[in-house]
Amino acid sequence: MTSGLILKSKYQPAGDQPKAITSLVSGLKKGMRSQTLLGVTGSGKTFTVANVINTIQKPTLVIAHNKTLAAQLAQEYQEFFPDAAVHYFVSYYDYYQPEAYMPITDTFIEKDAQINEEIDRLRHASTQSLLTRKDVIIVASVSCIYGLGSPEEYEKENLKLAVGDKFERKELLTRLIDIHYERTTGDLNPGEFRSIGGRVEVMPVSERLVFNIQLEGNVISEILKIDPISGTVISQPNNIFLFPTKHFLTEETKTKKAIKDIRAELEAQLKIFEAEGKLLEAERIKRRTNYDMAMIQEIGYCSGIENYSRHLSGKKEGEPPETLLSYFPHKEDGTPDFLTIIDESHVTLSQLQGMFAGDASRKKTLVEYGFRLPSAKDNRPLKYDEFKERIGQVIYTSATPGTQEREESEQIVEQVIRPTGLIDPEVTLRPILPSEKYPGQIQDFIAETVETVQKGGRVIATTLTKKMAEDLSVYLKEKGIKSEYLHSDIKTIDRIKILTEFRRGTFDCLVGVNLLREGLDLPEVTFIGILDADKEGFLRSETSLIQTIGRAARNVEGRVILYADKITGSIERAVSETNRRRKIQVAYNTKHGITPQTIIKHIHDITEHLESAHEKAVNANLLIDGEVFGKEKEKLLKVKRRQMAAAVRELDFETAAILRDEIKMIEGRE
Repeated sequence: MTSGLILKSKYQPAGDQPKAITSLVSGLKKGMRSQTLLGVTGSGKTFTVANVINTIQKPTLVIAHNKTLAAQLAQEYQEFFPDAAVHYFVSYYDYYQPEAYMPITDTFIEKDAQINEEIDRLRHASTQSLLTRKDVIIVASVSCIYGLGSPEEYEKENLKLAVGDKFERKELLTRLIDIHYERTTGDLNPGEFRSIGGRVEVMPVSERLVFNIQLEGNVISEILKIDPISGTVISQPNNIFLFPTKHFLTEETKTKKAIKDIRAELEAQLKIFEAEGKLLEAERIKRRTNYDMAMIQEIGYCSGIENYSRHLSGKKEGEPPETLLSYFPHKEDGTPDFLTIIDESHVTLSQLQGMFAGDASRKKTLVEYGFRLPSAKDNRPLKYDEFKERIGQVIYTSATPGTQEREESEQIVEQVIRPTGLIDPEVTLRPILPSEKYPGQIQDFIAETVETVQKGGRVIATTLTKKMAEDLSVYLKEKGIKSEYLHSDIKTIDRIKILTEFRRGTFDCLVGVNLLREGLDLPEVTFIGILDADKEGFLRSETSLIQTIGRAARNVEGRVILYADKITGSIERAVSETNRRRKIQVAYNTKHGITPQTIIKHIHDITEHLESAHEKAVNANLLIDGEVFGKEKEKLLKVKRRQMAAAVRELDFETAAILRDEIKMIEGRE
């Protein structure tokens, strides 16, 4: 029995939050289709949205533009709603290279993917909660608009087991196999079962626990929920639901019809190729499709089965696929009955809009050259209009909403006042080239950095290219300034260490290109220098400038210098908007007697426990010159895999990625 989406927090709404919550809730109750929460950096947009969810009491989908941000948001919502079903739904690939063909070089690239089993488990947990509960919040990446199996078939195929049910042992094992559970005699993993005497042990695909089902004769006499690590009994439920291990499922009668339709499409495509003289293409598609059909007939599944989703689901050509959105509740008339939050909408919306075209172009080539049937084109992400039709009421959140959000929204709710009383940083402009008053951007930046560091602050510099970031970092070191650079070529573990050392003061200046995507939350930063600010483009657009300026808004000493020889439209608008916000914030603080307080954030290095584990391994002679020998290798791998699984369960994907890399190193893989 669920108690609803109940917000639990030691904080109360403050600053602009109460007004924003009231306005957004009012808009939802009035039936507004789209609203925008324009919240400045550090104003607590997530807390505001959590309060809205607490009032509206509807299942909620939160969409973020990357996995890392989605994980951070999922952690926050889990803290706000500890008793609700808060889940994380992203692409389950650690690595994914879609199949593709390049006609110019006659190169076919096979699909290459590494599935993260823990993320796959979390995806199943998301869909199962949506089908069984009302108090659900799903934080997802844009992968939520990609094809997923039908919720009707997925729900229909679930296996309900209750104490007292009549089940022959063989019948139970057969039913588990029917929903794609695999039998094993070793340790259980999600989606596996084993049979020992009159006992059947199952690890569901959505949870890290074991159901111990005891059979006496042909009757289920007892069901135990057991912790797989300690072996202790967690509870003794009267009944359980086991959902299929795969989202793409079709009942036997539909499968037979699908095979018939696939065969008919194959024959039609072969005629087209033969008429065009494309004999090689005809042979390709014939061989691949016949093999896939044989696999589907024999085991009910094949690699790349999603490419036949139109036939398996019975949909018409061009009809939108089922996606995660299909699992959310709908009213009797079919309209969506849930709330959608599009986080950092100035980035996320463009991703949602661009997914279809890129996928369609790749599939078109595969079909033309005989690698896929035309129906594969219907295994696709939703078009943006289709997405909009399926989400119902939406709230966009961003510090810099774009034109689209502004035009679509029936109201824009501003959240400019921060609960901490912090104001946006002071912004000044200085020339790039030397002048009578200033020595030029690099020398001026160095002087400002030295002054900032002497006062105990940290500094960020943003450049236009990776090479410029590296060169500037080296030059600063030559001038006696402790600095490091950060960009996309830096590995995950090194990036985390750099950011942690920066916050701790191991070095004083961080130089980067597009530091916005790093998800930086650095309250120690008191000075930001934006170099070559007048070079119009993505990195120096109005949105990027405002977002970068906002990085200095978590410290009362925060200030920003834009180095520019001319005032571009982006600079003019960004500075004007920042000054507008400052004016509002200062007036509010003066009226209410508020003294701004710098945000204090604990400095936590997630690599520390990994390094200590490494040292223990060395001391135990498990690691010798970076190599692991004998049985100890398997012991260490088991420990590392367990640590990685624990990190994923806590949505700490940075730690999980580090552990994954260590596992590959121990296994001897690149």
